[in-house]
Amino acid sequence: MPSFDTVSEANLVEVKNANDQANKEISTRFDFKGSDARIELKERDLTLYADSEFQLNQVLDVLTSKLVKRNVDVRFLDKGKIEKIGGDKVKQVIKIKNGIESDAAKKIVRIVKDSKMKVQASIQGDAVRITGAKRDDLQAAMAMLRKEVADLPLEFNNFRD
Repeated sequence: MPSFDTVSEANLVEVKNANDQANKEISTRFDFKGSDARIELKERDLTLYADSEFQLNQVLDVLTSKLVKRNVDVRFLDKGKIEKIGGDKVKQVIKIKNGIESDAAKKIVRIVKDSKMKVQASIQGDAVRITGAKRDDLQAAMAMLRKEVADLPLEFNNFRD
């Protein structure tokens, strides 16, 4: 029976490359000269450092532009609050989302069931598996999910025939 998995995973290699490019641009830009502006990547956390909130927003703009150029969806970024770290320096922790949370998975299953298509959806950990009798039904389900679920960056993989 044909099936595919609906997942939400960022390409961490591209995130690392975008981080490196952003740090390189920040180190050469004139408006950051002499400042402590930088981005650190640890596991699935990006930590942005800057001398002021305005500079922090500039660092975030540089990072998001590099992520977009590398085809990483910015909806993967979960921005934390801006914290003061002594003097007038600030930092912000941004977590990279991985997997579909249970509420979003239930929403996807409900959308599939309400569509009256000849496919079934089941939650498999942090992914949603969709099975159907025909490949065309599965492709229609993919198109419908892309349209209906706009707040999550969805990918479809593990397509089995």
